[in-house]
Amino acid sequence: MVPPRPPDRVARRRRRSARGARPGAGAFRRLSSVTVGETGPVELTYHHGLGNDFLVAFADEVPVDGPELARRLCSRSSGIGADGLVVGTPTDDGRWTFTLFNSDGSRAEVSGNGLRCFGHALLRRTGATRGFLDVLVDTAAGPRRVRVEGSPDDAEVWAAVEMGTAGPGPAFDAVDLSLAGVPVLHAASADVGNPHLVLVVDDPDAVDLAVAGPALEAAFAPVGCNVHFVAVADSSTLRLRPWERGVGITEACGSGACASAHLVHNLGLVDEDVTVVMPGGSASVAVGDPIVLAGPSVRCADHLIDPDEVLAGG
Repeated sequence: MVPPRPPDRVARRRRRSARGARPGAGAFRRLSSVTVGETGPVELTYHHGLGNDFLVAFADEVPVDGPELARRLCSRSSGIGADGLVVGTPTDDGRWTFTLFNSDGSRAEVSGNGLRCFGHALLRRTGATRGFLDVLVDTAAGPRRVRVEGSPDDAEVWAAVEMGTAGPGPAFDAVDLSLAGVPVLHAASADVGNPHLVLVVDDPDAVDLAVAGPALEAAFAPVGCNVHFVAVADSSTLRLRPWERGVGITEACGSGACASAHLVHNLGLVDEDVTVVMPGGSASVAVGDPIVLAGPSVRCADHLIDPDEVLAGG
C-alpha cells in the first residue's frame, strides 16, 4: 500500500538546482555502456527528497574510487554538493543494486529518501510509460520494494519504499542523554537496515543539533548511529530534526522517519499512519510489517562529469 500524500505536501522546501548550467537537450548520454571510473563523460542526475539530496549514477559496477568520488562530488564548497552519491548497478537476474556513499565517503546500508530518488532516476532511465514503476532494489540492508508514480519526464514524482521490519537498535544504556542539551522525555533505538537513536523531546527546535548530534553519535563509535530529536504534535503527526551518520545535519531522513514513527507508535503516542514533519517537508509513514515510507522526489539538474578529472582535482 502506498501512503497518501500529506495534506501539506506543497509546503515542503524546494532546493535550488545544483550548481552549474544545464546543457541543452541531447548533451547527455545514458550510462548503458559507461562505467563510473572510466575515462570519459558520466551523467549524474541531481535529486532531492524533502531537501535530502543525492547525485545518482548508473554504472556497470561500483567504482573502486567511490568513496573519494563521493567526498569530492558531494562537497558543497568545491563539488556539486549533495548528502550522498548513489550508484545503481545491474544484477545478473535483471534487478538493480543500490549503493550509497555518504558525503564523507562512508557507505550507508540504506536510505529511504535515497531509494525514492533512485526510483525516480530509474523511472527516467527505463522510460516506463504505465504511469508508475514498481521494482525490487537490492541494498546492503536487503531488498527494498520501490514504487514510483509518474512519467519518465516528470521533474517531480511521488514515491514509496517498503523499508522492511524494524528490529532492535544499538544499546544506549551508557550514553549520556544530557548531551542532548534539553530534557529527554523518552529514548529508544531501532534498526531499519541502519541504526537510529530516537529522543522524544518537547521541542526539537530547541536542540543545538550541531553540538548534540555529533556528541551523541560519538558514543556509538566506531560504527556510529543516526540521531533524531522528535516531538509528538498529535496522534498522527511527528516533528523531527535529524542528525545523519556520515553526513551531519540534513533537511530530512527517510529511514529516521520510519524508525521514529515505529518507536513512538510502540510507546502508544501516535497511530499507525503518521505524517513526519522535517525541516525539508513532510513524509508519510505507515507503521507495520513492512514499514512504508512515501513522499516526493524532485529532479533538479543533470551533470556531466569526468571521474578521472574529479579524482585529479580538476
